[in-house]
Amino acid sequence: MTIVMLASALAAGTAVAQAPPKLGQLEIKAYEKIPKTKTAVQLTNDTALGRHLRGQVMQELANRGNDVGFSGGNVMRMDVTFLDLLGQGGSGGQEMIGGQPSYAESGANPRPQTPANRVQRRDLIDIPKSGSSLRIGLTLYNVTTGKVMWAATSSCPADGGTVQRVGDAMVDAIFRAADRSQVADAGCPL
Repeated sequence: MTIVMLASALAAGTAVAQAPPKLGQLEIKAYEKIPKTKTAVQLTNDTALGRHLRGQVMQELANRGNDVGFSGGNVMRMDVTFLDLLGQGGSGGQEMIGGQPSYAESGANPRPQTPANRVQRRDLIDIPKSGSSLRIGLTLYNVTTGKVMWAATSSCPADGGTVQRVGDAMVDAIFRAADRSQVADAGCPL
């Protein structure tokens, strides 16, 4: 009876430890420091946002002194998931360029641009709890041994108009203190 209770307690503790971080948090598991050897960053899903953020990760690795390329002794797998529950897509819900609607005749007077952000106190801005979110997962492993050396997961609320800026801030937050295991703020911009 005691063995069964102990085994179930250990299983529950393992399940809790493997749960992803909450929205607005990042988690780094540094089994080893990120080695200075050549590292390739591979996307699991090839999207424009993923390619942009892969470039940011490669820049952060290069700033740390890593040799970065598309092949190497170490591979960093990168998962970028943007869940757009608000249906705004990449245009932020705005279908006009330069203030001119698509149906306007050529030579028509353009409309002035309107501000994209609401004007109100920043502490009163409500972040939707069930809105869109961006999640980034990075896993560094050695190709020859298959051993995972380092992993990071981060998530932030984001909409279609701000997703790239949010992703940049998340990558910066991950690499700010990448050599130690931690659960911290994901660096989500307001």
